[in-house]
Amino acid sequence: MRGAPRQCAAGRAARSAEHEQRSARCAGPERGRAGVVRKGTLTGAVLLATGLAGGAQELRAAEGGVGFYLLGTRSAQAGILPPPGTYLQNDAYFYSGSASAGQDLPLGGRAVADIDATAFIDLITALWVLPETVLGGNLAVLGTLPVGAQDIDAALALQGGGPGAAVSDSVFTVGDPVLGASLGWHAGKLHWTTGVLVNVPLGDYTSGDIANVAFHRWGLDVAGALTWFDPQSGWDLSASAGMTFNGENPDTDYRTGTELHLEGAVTNQITPAFSAGLAGYYYEQVSGDSGAGATLGSFKGRVAALGVTAAYNFAVGSTPVAARLRVYREFATRNRLDGVAGFLTLTIPIGLSAP
Repeated sequence: MRGAPRQCAAGRAARSAEHEQRSARCAGPERGRAGVVRKGTLTGAVLLATGLAGGAQELRAAEGGVGFYLLGTRSAQAGILPPPGTYLQNDAYFYSGSASAGQDLPLGGRAVADIDATAFIDLITALWVLPETVLGGNLAVLGTLPVGAQDIDAALALQGGGPGAAVSDSVFTVGDPVLGASLGWHAGKLHWTTGVLVNVPLGDYTSGDIANVAFHRWGLDVAGALTWFDPQSGWDLSASAGMTFNGENPDTDYRTGTELHLEGAVTNQITPAFSAGLAGYYYEQVSGDSGAGATLGSFKGRVAALGVTAAYNFAVGSTPVAARLRVYREFATRNRLDGVAGFLTLTIPIGLSAP
């Protein structure tokens, strides 16, 4: 629906409360499991916040220099899979950014400049962590559906450079679904995962419109994450790295180049239910854009960001809830919008495997 009212957007989760249960749960691939009403279930909800979702236009350059992976998705506990079971996660994602009149960006098959843009995307993820081990680790599979809004004001880029006629567009619609799988391992205080995400081009997309939630192209993201977590001190050091490979948008004949993304976080558990720290990300497009629609050339993008993250664990009746907030400020941008990104994530278990 174009020009409709818009509602909220994507985010991620939090951390654990029970030190001894955390130690047992993180001791190996079969780290302790809990029923839905047991205290340890909160840990499982929290650990879903490992950056498994993706798949919504970030409004950074639409096709040129941007993949479907949402930068800042992974932060604290990025390398830890939750205990076997089924989980629901809701990521509310917000982005607000701009580009100067001298910076042309490719949006919806057009070159535009002097951009002011906002995005509110809500990503709903279902995750299933299998009780069986694969290659010594736990296997998780997931599906994510993004629904949200974009609002863009810009000017058509003139051939000689600079802005031309003003254009604006807004949309509230469904984006491309994302499917994924991940393997996770544990060795004492070290935890690590590797996984893939696939962007499936089934979302609502209109060629020629500068606001689109969907990408209208296949995409593959391959990533790994590592976490060192000390249950006694509460310190968590996490880092992740990934590569995104993009197919061609058949409507615009545009293929975004291969992208590298790095993320990290340092947090501390201040109370049994609350943790906070610093987080950041770095993105660089390592190969140029191509295709007949790539009128701006290779158009390699780059951006870095620093921010804060905080997590809080609580229960609604007998249902544990993990909440995590992350806010990032971008800098050192090239061929992208420069702005602020935020995530608010809520995670609940809807059924954990019996011990």
